[in-house]
Amino acid sequence: MLKSFYLSISVFLLTSIGCRQEDPVIPNEEELITTMIYTLTPANGGTAVTFSFKDLDGDGGAVPEIKTAKLIKNTTYTGALLLLNELVSPAGNINEEIEEEGQAHQFFFQTTGNLAVTVQYDDLDTHGNPIGLRSKLITSSASTGKLTITLRHEPDKSAAGVVAGNITNAGGETDIEISFNVEVE
Repeated sequence: MLKSFYLSISVFLLTSIGCRQEDPVIPNEEELITTMIYTLTPANGGTAVTFSFKDLDGDGGAVPEIKTAKLIKNTTYTGALLLLNELVSPAGNINEEIEEEGQAHQFFFQTTGNLAVTVQYDDLDTHGNPIGLRSKLITSSASTGKLTITLRHEPDKSAAGVVAGNITNAGGETDIEISFNVEVE
């Protein structure tokens, strides 16, 4: 009788321990970004220009609002990106999360057409790899084309060319990708 009592207790304890609810695993979800603002300030102290994208109703709704500006040739600009989620009040600043998780994020700046600009990273994650919230944009001659800014979540920063800004081998998931028409005069 005593033996069956201990057996019952043992089965109960094993069942209770085995059925214990584990802490939930919460994946690192991609950021909800409704607004991207790229502010370029001439290094020599001129007037800042702003490129912006706003899509408050998401894909497939109304046409997003995209604003562009003209750049001056032979000028170095200090660039700052601001990403927001304006579907919450107050608006959520996505930059904070990107900075905190810098190793898991990188912006890529690609040009098409004959756009005569180059972009250099001006911020680094904790491993010394680029993030891209801060940058330097350098114009040379008068030109036109597109500047596409892409934020990748969990890119392979060790892949060939990625830390130099080449998106080809980056992998990861695209959080946002916006193409701006640019004119350099």
